[in-house]
Amino acid sequence: MADLRLKTDVNLPLRDLVFLTLREAILKGVLQPGERLMEIGLANQLGVSRTPIREAIRKLELEGLVVMKPRKGAEVASITLDDVNSVLEVRKHLEKLVVELACKRATAEDIERIKERQVEFEESIKQGSLTDMAESDSAFHTAIYESTDNKRLIQILNNLYEQMYRYRLEHIKDDDRRSHLVEEHDALVKAIEKGDVEEATEIISGHINSQQTVIVNHVNDERRK
Repeated sequence: MADLRLKTDVNLPLRDLVFLTLREAILKGVLQPGERLMEIGLANQLGVSRTPIREAIRKLELEGLVVMKPRKGAEVASITLDDVNSVLEVRKHLEKLVVELACKRATAEDIERIKERQVEFEESIKQGSLTDMAESDSAFHTAIYESTDNKRLIQILNNLYEQMYRYRLEHIKDDDRRSHLVEEHDALVKAIEKGDVEEATEIISGHINSQQTVIVNHVNDERRK
C-alpha cells in the first residue's frame, strides 16, 4: 500500500482531512488506477477509524475518482478516453474564455505575477523533478485564472486541472516538449500583456490540443499493456 500521511489543518474536521488526503493521493498518482482501497488498511495507516474512510470513499465515488466493484469493493478509477476528451473539451473552451478575460482585465501586478510563475516553471525544468514541473505549470495557469477576477471560473478550472493531474506528468516527460511548453507560455504571456485576444486564444487552443494528443496516446499505451 502507498505511504500516506494524513493532512493537517486545525480548521477542518477529520472527515474532510481524510477525504482531501485520499483525493490528493489519487490525483497525484500515489494511489494508482485499479488499486483497491481497503478500509481497515487505510484507517490504520492514517490513524483514524473506518467511519471517515468510508465517508471519504463515498465522496470520491461521487467525484468519479473511485469505483465500486462487485465482490472487490472500492478501487481507484481509471480515466477512460471518453473522460480525457470530455474534460479537455470543456477545459479548452473555458481556457479560451480565461485568456480573453485576462487580456481585458489583467493588471500590471497580475502580469508580473504570471511572469514570476513562468520563471519558476523554467527553473523547475532545470531541476528535473516531474512533480515540481507539474506543480509549477499548474501555478502558472492558476495565476492567469486569477487575473480574470472571476471566482466561479477559477474554481471550475482548478477542479478540471486537478482531475487531469495523473496524466499531466506524461505531458512534460519529453525534453523537447518541455522546451515547447516554455515557448508556449512565453508567447501566451506576451499576448495577454498586449491584450491580443485572438493570438492568446489561438495559443491556448494549440497548447491544450497538444496536451490532449499526448494524454490520449498515453491512455492508449496503458490499455495495450
